[in-house]
Amino acid sequence: MANLKDDLLLFITQEEIQKMVHNLAKLIEYDYDGKEVVFICPLRGSIHFCADLMRVLQLPQHVDFVHLQAVSKGGSIKIIKDISLNLANRHVLIVEEIIDTGRTLKFLRDRLLSANPASLKIVTLLDKPARRELPIRADYIGRTIDDRYVVGYGMDSEELGRNFPDIYFLKN
Repeated sequence: MANLKDDLLLFITQEEIQKMVHNLAKLIEYDYDGKEVVFICPLRGSIHFCADLMRVLQLPQHVDFVHLQAVSKGGSIKIIKDISLNLANRHVLIVEEIIDTGRTLKFLRDRLLSANPASLKIVTLLDKPARRELPIRADYIGRTIDDRYVVGYGMDSEELGRNFPDIYFLKN
């Protein structure tokens, strides 16, 4: 197999990513001044972004993980690993690395709303509205991008490239 990076072009550097993370943290700190937040990190792609955001966010915080899987294209969503925290009356932030079609995110948001949080907002590093199939919006967006396939910083191509510190897009 050829080296994955041979098929990629640099899109967003790790320095640019860290600036976005810091800017998002400032916005969240302003909105939740002095409040405790609960991060919900959908596995696997969001873990890099969530960890970086948690490190710079200067608020009391908890984190829980959820792993969801689309069963079929445009179909139902399967829960592989559910959250374990009680979210009632807590300030919850879903942390996404990228919002694409919005199907899985809408499922997660609706599910978490049923737990009666004090608030529920969505933070995403990248937003790709051109691919949206359902009307869902993030409350905090690092950058809006065109419809291109991106790899790195948690995002993968057939499970490869998640560990790249920069974000790339496919040449073709």
